[in-house]
Amino acid sequence: MKQAEHDVVVLGGGPGGYVAAIRAAQLGLNVACIDENDVFGGTCLRVGCIPSKALLESSHLFHQAKEGLAGHGIQASDVSLDLATMLARKDKIVSQLTGGIAMLLKRNKVTAYNGRGKLTAVDQLVAETTNGTVTIRAKHIILATGSRPATMKGIECDGQRIGDSTAALSYSEVPKRLVVIGGGYIGLELGSVWKRLGSQVIVLEAMDRILPGLDHEIGQLAHREFTKQGIEFRTGSWVESARVSGSECIVQCKGAEPIACDRVLLSTGRIPCSQDIGLETVGIETDRRGFVPVNEHLETPVRGIYAIGDLIGGAMLAHKASEEGIVCAERISGMQSHVNYQAIPAVVYTHPEIASVGKTEEQLKEAGVAYAKGICPYGASGRALALGEVGGRVKILADAKTDRVLGVHIIGAHAGDLIAEATAAMEFGASSEDIARCCHAHPTLSELVHEAAMAVSKRAIHTA
Repeated sequence: MKQAEHDVVVLGGGPGGYVAAIRAAQLGLNVACIDENDVFGGTCLRVGCIPSKALLESSHLFHQAKEGLAGHGIQASDVSLDLATMLARKDKIVSQLTGGIAMLLKRNKVTAYNGRGKLTAVDQLVAETTNGTVTIRAKHIILATGSRPATMKGIECDGQRIGDSTAALSYSEVPKRLVVIGGGYIGLELGSVWKRLGSQVIVLEAMDRILPGLDHEIGQLAHREFTKQGIEFRTGSWVESARVSGSECIVQCKGAEPIACDRVLLSTGRIPCSQDIGLETVGIETDRRGFVPVNEHLETPVRGIYAIGDLIGGAMLAHKASEEGIVCAERISGMQSHVNYQAIPAVVYTHPEIASVGKTEEQLKEAGVAYAKGICPYGASGRALALGEVGGRVKILADAKTDRVLGVHIIGAHAGDLIAEATAAMEFGASSEDIARCCHAHPTLSELVHEAAMAVSKRAIHTA
């Protein structure tokens, strides 16, 4: 059995793990990173964020070519789909980026182990790699094993006709009828992809609304927009079972007629990968949902062992994991870093895009916080009109007394880019007045944020 010793070992090579490893190496520490897959990048890069966004972009272009160009005076005929090429493009992007991570680890002198890692002591892991078993000792261990799709009782997943988001990234043909179980962002993004490519899509959501964590007003607008696009929503639908029956899949909801379809996408959330990594060996207990407890320094109850990303709960977002990875590495090196969880943006990459940061109206009301609200519709923007993207709005919530920005919510074109300004403003503790006093270039979509900020104090120029 081979042996190795490092200052820091990171278990997991996703957006939390590989970022933590690189940052720790930049700070002069001897670092190793272990990942059970043959490439680094985690769920996000291999079968999550990146491949899904590649398909979202390709499917949007296909839909635009078929139905969205006539208004611009562009006549396109005989538009056809080459699904194999579209999927190959997606795979090429993934391959390029995973190769880039391997290069970054090497350039920063991070020792990479491809294999299954497991805690065996408070300062030791064992990695079962392709080159044999390696015992690795370290002063500091960072757990960054991420999460996996949640399963559901009664759903007979075969990984093909009934499967999770990974399967939905690689359908060999466009399903005529697709049922999506779960109205969260993953289900809506992938449902949008296949709807644009020609599927009849039905989304089943147990709650009374889609995107339940979203600001309610923005969620209602999203529901309306997606319905216009032809996606059918059945809220309040509790799925009891889904199975393959002959040439069809049959989905049964409580108190409703069975739904026959060609494919089923199970998208009911994610759960932490906290099993079989040796937590019990070192005395770390998870909560009832499987999340690993940490303190404000991202350290577990066992000194010298840390955890980040989806493994510790909170927003299950790649950039949140990366931020925690950087902070964790810096704290290990003695820096007084911290994560501002009130300024973690979230984006849904549908069309229109949806982005948010900070508190929703519902959260402020529940907390009894007095607030002022400013709204600017996309239709007030010359740039939005030129783009043909007038459906949407920007909404800014600010403290009624201090004017400090408490939350920003956007639905519309390039919302994921526009939210960056709001996130920076909140990180600096800005007021809506601060945003309003910043000169925004014309004509740009960023003027929508400017106008919404002015609307907070009822002095908007271009909207009533």
